[in-house]
Amino acid sequence: MRLASVMAFAAMVAALVALLYTHSLFAHTLLPIAGQVAAVCLMLWARLTFGLRSFHAAADPTGGELVTSGPYRFLRHPIYASICLFIWAGVLDHLSPLAVSLGILATAGAIVRLLCEETFLFQHYPEYSRYAQATKRLLPGLW
Repeated sequence: MRLASVMAFAAMVAALVALLYTHSLFAHTLLPIAGQVAAVCLMLWARLTFGLRSFHAAADPTGGELVTSGPYRFLRHPIYASICLFIWAGVLDHLSPLAVSLGILATAGAIVRLLCEETFLFQHYPEYSRYAQATKRLLPGLW
């Protein structure tokens, strides 16, 4: 699980760097810019709610109690959701086969990481099972 998580993280970083290098990451038109602003706001809200816990490239759970407040009331993985929203707003604003491929790579990396993370969370927090049944992963009301 840890290796898969680290590899998925590497795929996400590679996709982000490639999108940046090809000038396909940052949006230039109003609606996609609004999406990216919303993504940044969601990311900040999630990070502030999550607190001072450290970042783990292997997606291990950190010490402390399960966070279910703030954006975590609506999504189990608001940070991954914000990353995907930011990336896809840029990709759709610079629509090309390469940009779409990199968006898919980044999204696949985020999905693999969140699935790895959930394996650890189910083991570490007994209450995660009930939380997971009541809260969607990335898209409110859908998944």
